[in-house]
Parts: sequence; structure tokens; C-alpha cells
Amino acid sequence: MNFPELGAIRLRFDDGVLEASLDRADKSNALDDALWQELRRLFEWADATPAVRVVILAGAGRHFCAGIDLAMLGGVMARIAAADEARSREALRRLIRDLQDCLNAIERCRKPVLAAIQGACLGGGLDLACCCDIRYASADARFSVREIDIGMVADVGTLQRLPGLIPPGLARELAYTGRELGAAEALRHGFVNAVWDDAGQLLDGVRAVARTIAGKSPLAVRGSKEILNYSRDHSVADGLDYVATWNAAMLLSADLREAASAARERRAPQFAD
Repeated sequence: MNFPELGAIRLRFDDGVLEASLDRADKSNALDDALWQELRRLFEWADATPAVRVVILAGAGRHFCAGIDLAMLGGVMARIAAADEARSREALRRLIRDLQDCLNAIERCRKPVLAAIQGACLGGGLDLACCCDIRYASADARFSVREIDIGMVADVGTLQRLPGLIPPGLARELAYTGRELGAAEALRHGFVNAVWDDAGQLLDGVRAVARTIAGKSPLAVRGSKEILNYSRDHSVADGLDYVATWNAAMLLSADLREAASAARERRAPQFAD
């Protein structure tokens, strides 16, 4: 398989499952300029590559992601400098919107994205985790809306997504205080689906889930993600109307016939990408 050229993300592919590991362990996988852009490039590539059925997003070393690289944050003023203050602020808005889009690429990717989170998942790392379809953690994982501690409003997705993933009151508490949410509490509130003792067991467990997903009809999995994301952002009535239209177009597929044949013949189905 021809992977995209990435300098800060390590890729591994096996039987429909793409493992993408943030590879800045010496910086706790902090998000610098290159890594932001590589995330978008990666998920646009994964979306467009039929053989990729599911993505595991992990972090090399002790931590998943410690947030935005402070060197990048410190260089923002130079990047948006302009003689006119209004134009400088316009440039800052464009920069924020571009960073938002780098993470939105995870939601736009039609393939499910499973986050395997160990150690720190802070600030921008939490933004990243919130974009994933499902989150799993090791016992040492900890989560925090860290932006409040540097005097800023989190602006690339946590405040929009987190209240839909945990109780809204808890989301507000985390946003206002910056306190850390441990793995056990994250599991109790449904932010993560399961917790394993260590990073090795975590990755083994997430790989097992990913292989299960990869064995299902890719067309149905991609459609399920589309419908779930649409229904999250619309009324029940709108969601029902949309899925009716979707299945009117997609239901009578080769995958449906293969699933029926496999059930009759008592064998595992074999689906095309």
C-alpha cells in the first residue's frame, strides 16, 4: 500500500485496519504546525482509500497527545501580523478555522476512527479525541480542557463536541476548572468505552474491535457513520427522513446479497472494499 508522505505520524496497515500513531514522543505528541496538517492529509487519504475500512489513532510513547505545541502557539502573533488590526484579526480567524478543519477531517472520513488513549490527553489532544468515533483508554489516561489554564477559550472542537459525549454539567465543570478527568471517571460517564490496565493491553483490545468492524460490510459501516453524524446534528424526524433516502439508494447492494448467502452457507461473509 502506498501511504501518504507523513513525517510525524507512523502508519501500519493490516487486513483493512490502518493504525496511525502520532510520532512525536519526545514532545508528548504535542500538535505542531506539521502535525496539524498531516492529520488532515492522513484522514483525507484514509477516506479516499477503499482498502482502509477502519482507523486506529494512537500516540507513540507515554502519552496520547499533550495538546498544542507551545512553540507553535508562541508564533501565532508573528503569523497574523498586519499593519491593520482588523486584517490581523481576520488572519487569526482564518488560522483557527484551518486548525478546526484539520480535526474535522476525522469526522468527514467515512471510515470509523477508534482512539487508543494512554497517558495525557490534554487541550488539543482532547479536541482530537472528541472527533473520533469511539475512545478507549489505559488506566493511566487523563483528560483535561487545558486551555482555560492559559487564559483562552478552547476553540477547535472540545466545547462543541464534549457536551454531547458526557453530561453537559460535567463538560462545563471541566471547561471552567481545567481539572483532569481520570480514566475510571471517563469510563463511568461514557467518554471512553473501555479501560485496560496498560498501553499494550489497550492496543490489543482496540485492534480486536477494529478487526470486528473491518469484517462487516464496508458500505453499511460507512453509511452508519454518515447517519449517526447527521442524526447527532439534526432532529429525529430529519434523521429518519435522511436514513430512508440513504437506504433507498444503498440498501439493495452486493453486500446485502453476500451477507444473506454467507448466513445460508454458514460461513464468514467476504465483502468487497
